[in-house]
Amino acid sequence: MILSGIEIKNKLGTDLSIEPFSEAQLNPNSYNLRLHHELLVYDDTLLDMKRNNPVSKITIPEEGLVLRPDRLYLARTIEYTKTHRYVPMLEGRSSVGRLGLFVHVTAGFGDVGFEGYWTLEMYCVQPIKIYSGIEICQIYYHALEGEFEQYTSGKYQRNTGIQPSLLYKELIA
Repeated sequence: MILSGIEIKNKLGTDLSIEPFSEAQLNPNSYNLRLHHELLVYDDTLLDMKRNNPVSKITIPEEGLVLRPDRLYLARTIEYTKTHRYVPMLEGRSSVGRLGLFVHVTAGFGDVGFEGYWTLEMYCVQPIKIYSGIEICQIYYHALEGEFEQYTSGKYQRNTGIQPSLLYKELIA
């Protein structure tokens, strides 16, 4: 079962939190999240799973920023979300996808109990100009059946900004 937009709004302050919240971003069965003005890009063209790959910060200027197809851009949402009894899922908006911009490579699945900003793995099929503050993706919530444990991993939980891959922490012996 997916929560309706009305039910998302009803659950705010108890089982869900979206900060800041604007009713204008509420959809029939999802909520639009906006793009923050900072991005990260990896400095090296060869990424190594067993190391902390260095990144550089880019700020999206008011006049927009052109993304290149041969680069992965890490971004984050303006909104900070929390969920306690539902599984959060993230998808790109169809209007954004129709411009050839992917907002997540494979990481659209959240864990029950996740709290933080959503890191977006943005990739485009052709050059595209982006702007901070646009409604870039949407979050929706699945009901969870059965007993469960809240997500408590320190790796990405309660993040304060864009999160590059921390996979190397799992692979260091």
